[in-house]
Amino acid sequence: MSKKAEIGIIGGSGLYSMPGFEAHEEVRLTTPFGDPSDAYIIGTLEGHEVAFLARHARGHKISPSELNFRANIYGMKMLGVERILSLSAVGSMKIEHKPLDFVIPDQFFDRTRGRISTFFSGGVVAHISFADPICPQLSAAAHTCAQQTGITSKLGGTYLCMEGPAFSTRAESNIYRSWGMDVIGMTNLQEAKLAREAEICYVTIAMVTDYDCWHEEHDAVTVEQIISTLNQNAENACKLVRQIVKTIEPGRTCKCGSALKHAILTDLKSVPQETKDRLGLLLGKYTG
Repeated sequence: MSKKAEIGIIGGSGLYSMPGFEAHEEVRLTTPFGDPSDAYIIGTLEGHEVAFLARHARGHKISPSELNFRANIYGMKMLGVERILSLSAVGSMKIEHKPLDFVIPDQFFDRTRGRISTFFSGGVVAHISFADPICPQLSAAAHTCAQQTGITSKLGGTYLCMEGPAFSTRAESNIYRSWGMDVIGMTNLQEAKLAREAEICYVTIAMVTDYDCWHEEHDAVTVEQIISTLNQNAENACKLVRQIVKTIEPGRTCKCGSALKHAILTDLKSVPQETKDRLGLLLGKYTG
């Protein structure tokens, strides 16, 4: 793999055309887990090599339940990415999280069903620590940069990850509110788990588009209003990503880069060679 990137960006279409981003190459990868959602757009932003991936593919062709999360994150690992900024449109579960606000959650709650969210199988078992699923240094940097760019940002909170592609019923939405959830989305939990297994720092930047259906005025929101909010959020996301990349410090001092150190329970000498080959990028530093 000749092309390398320091920082990965996962988000919707439009981010790879942000001001100041110099796209150099489209890289299509095939991973041991299949093909990622789309080509990675490799380029330079604020002096850093960055890899952009459209989560749902350009043109929004892949449903949340169809995403190959393992391929998307493993592809980032293949490119040498050490930090991932994941941008995601979400619904708000609290009145204080308003449309156009950005929430940087520090917790997840899983309501998905049957999604594969681990790289480890085929004769090797690893149990990562996931009590604090978001890199604290990266989330603090994202919040600070949001303030610097004039974006209303809330640091902390819980992202409820639901299955989709349909949105919640009103009964579900009210239950989630009673549980104290902050925002609701369909994608970021699996990304966070796999990034942790891949020893990549990960942060979710949750961009509020509207209130979920619990809100009494939810049905009055028009498609035009939602599209307007999405466009404004995309513009703010570009500003925020540029600021984060510009100010991010080289090197990592968090624990994300050694997440597997005490997580692998299997005697690596007994792991089948086929599995070692498949997980070489993850296991190599521990197998010698």
